[in-house]
Amino acid sequence: MRKLIGASLIAMMVAIPAAMAQNATPAGTWKTIDDETGKPKSLVRITDEGGVLTGKIEKLFRPADQDQNPKCTACEGARKDQPLIGMTILSGLKKDGNEYTGGEIMDPAKGKTYKSKAQLKDNGSKLEVRGYIGAPMFGRSQTWVREQ
Repeated sequence: MRKLIGASLIAMMVAIPAAMAQNATPAGTWKTIDDETGKPKSLVRITDEGGVLTGKIEKLFRPADQDQNPKCTACEGARKDQPLIGMTILSGLKKDGNEYTGGEIMDPAKGKTYKSKAQLKDNGSKLEVRGYIGAPMFGRSQTWVREQ
């Protein structure tokens, strides 16, 4: 009987993390990490609206002597000179197997929009976000860290 209980507990300990990873979603708050400096840049809240992911800037990590809510001077169109906090920078991502594809990501520093895809890593604690032009091989990736 003890062997049966022990085996059941082990099976549950293995199954629960696997089930959690399988059901993990990018919805939540993420700390964006600059791929060039390795430093935190912002907090982005990702929401899932009918299976489509959208991400908005909630907070910026900037030195105290800089504007804490700068405007997107490099942006064009409706985003031109709009505050970065509250701006949608990620949109249109849909689940495709173990990835989220078909979206766009905007780089406020350059004011440019790129095609995007994302994939959860490390049991949902990290999100690898890739922005690219044309094909995914022509772009760059950032690893965002889930805020607890």
